[in-house]
Amino acid sequence: MKSVVIITIKNNTRGSSTIEYEGGKLVLTLLLDNGLKKTYTASDIYDCLGRLRADFKDTKFLCKGAKVNVHTSGISSHMSNGLVAYELKMGQPDGELVYIFDYDENNITNNIQEQHDFCTHRAASL
Repeated sequence: MKSVVIITIKNNTRGSSTIEYEGGKLVLTLLLDNGLKKTYTASDIYDCLGRLRADFKDTKFLCKGAKVNVHTSGISSHMSNGLVAYELKMGQPDGELVYIFDYDENNITNNIQEQHDFCTHRAASL
């Protein structure tokens, strides 16, 4: 099991959360400060992170995987179990490979559907 600390913002206050994951098992666990654990399973770790963010709508998780313009491809999901995704830009065919738990604070969303929609609109812009 690997773990990573993600910077968070809740009620305008910075904090952190620990996320544990097993890429081969497609399981992600959020360890809360009060000792509680919440575990997610999905088709890949990227989707697990999306489910986690949906459960904590009042908390911003400051990582690449929470950016509106970051999305996995079929190949990146399969090869990395969703730990690597593409940071996409409108009108540009190539995205930049990013590790979903790397820090970022720009264009953060807790709605994975926004990320899917961006990916669809970006594909149409090419």
